[in-house]
Amino acid sequence: MAKEVKKVVLAYSGGLDTSIIIPWLKENYNNCEVIAVSADVGQGTELDGLEEKAKKTGASKLYVEDLKKEFVEDFIFPTLKAQAVYEGRYLLGTSFARPVIAKRIVEIAKAEGADAICHGCTGKGNDQVRFELAIKAFAPDMTIIAPWREWDIKSRDEEIDYAEAHNIPLKISRETNYSKDKNLWHLSHEGMDLEKPSNEPQYNKPGFLELGVSPEMAPDKPTYVTIHFEKGIPTALNGETVDGVTLIEKLNKIGGENGIGITDIVENRLVGMKSRGVYETPGGTILYAAHEVMETITLDKKTQRMKQKLAIEFADLVYNGEWFTPVREALSAFVDKTQETVTGDVKLKLYKGNIINAGVTSPYTLYDEEVATFDADDVYDQSDAQGFINLFGLPTVVKAKMDAKRSK
Repeated sequence: MAKEVKKVVLAYSGGLDTSIIIPWLKENYNNCEVIAVSADVGQGTELDGLEEKAKKTGASKLYVEDLKKEFVEDFIFPTLKAQAVYEGRYLLGTSFARPVIAKRIVEIAKAEGADAICHGCTGKGNDQVRFELAIKAFAPDMTIIAPWREWDIKSRDEEIDYAEAHNIPLKISRETNYSKDKNLWHLSHEGMDLEKPSNEPQYNKPGFLELGVSPEMAPDKPTYVTIHFEKGIPTALNGETVDGVTLIEKLNKIGGENGIGITDIVENRLVGMKSRGVYETPGGTILYAAHEVMETITLDKKTQRMKQKLAIEFADLVYNGEWFTPVREALSAFVDKTQETVTGDVKLKLYKGNIINAGVTSPYTLYDEEVATFDADDVYDQSDAQGFINLFGLPTVVKAKMDAKRSK
């Protein structure tokens, strides 16, 4: 393979893994040309200085691609509309960022005439599957290089040894060496003391939380936000129409200040093992809560129940890297149909990590105060309930009578 691979496109973040991959590729693949691609999905200052760093370590060029708008509109919002949450808690921040990145990398690899695409995902994780399934969807014959499945390096400490030996500058130290993934939607923390589920995360340790504060450090006064939805998509915050990227940025700030969206999870990875991580998703947690409230008054019971069932399947597809599949597209089509009436305003109270419903309105509401009232009304005949109960309870009555006969 080494002779065949002359040009490689690398998914490049500038972090520990991809920083050492550039010289490793050149050493192990006949001094091949390495083109680095950094996708801007909202990781902010992490992109600073990447071009100089990539070229110093051996890359011929660096693409920095702004994918934030596409990330939000084509991946985040469809998942939000589905109300998809992995294992009831994880809002899929890393999961749905991978397909949008991989799609663009394939486009660049084709334009550059590359022989292979390389990523820095470990052989233990989910991201290798997410990247490679997306690559296969758009370039099924493309060679994929995954150094973690080839090299002799066994740990992050050994990666740091390699970096030091090759004079590669790093922003981390051995003492602060959490494995992190940051984008517009979330920040994940894995490794070090978090590898033991018995350890309480050090939320108040300086530098651990980056998107906000712990609930106990949040203000003693609540903050109110009002989010407007149009067909399931959030379009305005506190009466101001904003684009999706700006909306999430604003909610991240507001939510972070109020200790919202910090989740400690032991999850089941696709590859079979359990993994413990801490996720910060302040804006996303607010949006999921608001969307769920909006649906309570705009969806009928059976549609809501079916959506809840399919949300589990949708979340599994996203988590497992199966975004570019017919079944995910079919589920999204179902979801879009359900969202035709999910329009209106949701008011939420944020207080020390809690999100409290403070009111919801919609022009498509199915909540009829005249029917639901405990006061006198002229639209509901309570005597109708007797016949309903008799029919609804008929199987129970028949079973009880037959059991009694058999017991004699």
